Amino acid sequence: MVKLITNGGIRMMQTVKVKLYPNATMRRVLAQLCDYRRYCWNQGLATWNAMYDSSQIMADKKLRPTACKVRDELVANKQDWQYQLSARCLQLAITDLGKAWQNFFDQSLPDWGKPHFKSKKAPRQGFKTDRAKIVNGQLRLDKPHGIASWSDIPFRGACHLTGTLKVVSIYRENGTYWASLSFEIAEIVAKPKTGQVTGVDVNIGHLNYIDGVFNVCPQRLQRLYQRIKHYQRALARKRVANGRIKGTKSKNYTQTKAKLQRDYRKAANIQHDLIQKFTTQLVNQYDKIVIEDLDVKKMQMTHIASKGLQRSLFGYFRQVLTYKCAWYGKTLLLANRYYPSTQRCSSCGHVKQGSDKIGLRGNAKHQTKHHEYVCYKCGVTLDRDENAVQNLLQLAL
Repeated sequence: MVKLITNGGIRMMQTVKVKLYPNATMRRVLAQLCDYRRYCWNQGLATWNAMYDSSQIMADKKLRPTACKVRDELVANKQDWQYQLSARCLQLAITDLGKAWQNFFDQSLPDWGKPHFKSKKAPRQGFKTDRAKIVNGQLRLDKPHGIASWSDIPFRGACHLTGTLKVVSIYRENGTYWASLSFEIAEIVAKPKTGQVTGVDVNIGHLNYIDGVFNVCPQRLQRLYQRIKHYQRALARKRVANGRIKGTKSKNYTQTKAKLQRDYRKAANIQHDLIQKFTTQLVNQYDKIVIEDLDVKKMQMTHIASKGLQRSLFGYFRQVLTYKCAWYGKTLLLANRYYPSTQRCSSCGHVKQGSDKIGLRGNAKHQTKHHEYVCYKCGVTLDRDENAVQNLLQLAL
């Protein structure tokens, strides 16, 4: 979600994800545009690196590459076959490349890294366009000159589409096409005030708040993870044939890979559905919500329960809750990253230090369990997660 300030007031960007059902002709067109996007990105990255090397050799900062310079260079060297495809595909690819280089200098981003070349073997291929329209409930892409066969694309997954369609991102996963439709809409009506306040303590597998516990890893999701583990092992065995990695082109390998990708998609859909429903419940019931500002990336790098951290979707939970609070006029408070919500006693305010701290396995010195909080000053015994929620709640009061 992004807020835009215009002369008419504040407007927002809202994105809706839908599933596309193209016919045979449009499937070929979408496949060509996915390949063209990858070609433009790779050509742009190669041109960018060449311009940067030249600026270093000549010691001239004016020769440093920019998105405009790279785009003009690629447009000037266009080949004949490129005119049969959408021009916006090239321009938006170079725009994203420029943003990728800007993000490279911001190491605080979760997916920080240097832009790299795209591979045609990647499981996800896609492109962007800002000239698409929705006509009679179907998606219509911009048709290049000289193309005779063209048709609209039916889609499913969105009931009410309001606002002005801006950028459309289309991508292919496991042979299925999806589209992210970005709409510019008027400001959403705020939800009624309830006067309630809560704190949310995120844990591996569940989220604790003032009214109970929300399970983000239910039994159906755990069974799905077991099936994913099975397919991963089967895929690893099929990859090696006669002691060499030659099994990737076999039919069994392709079928197993398709099943693995299908289950990954199911797991992601279940996780996102759970987070969406829980965050909607929070903004409906509470006016102030307090969460922790966790350094999830550094926590995953410790390799202690990193898989559980990744499956608990801490970052996605914060992202969704942030834009929903902005939509509906709720207040989201972030506790300081070093706020001792787990070590602090919510009854007397005593903070545990040194060997008295609670770890993932409790406290070895005092023989306490992981879920127990025993205050060594006032003697109160609390549940560890409930104590953390109360500490977060006191920040909002």
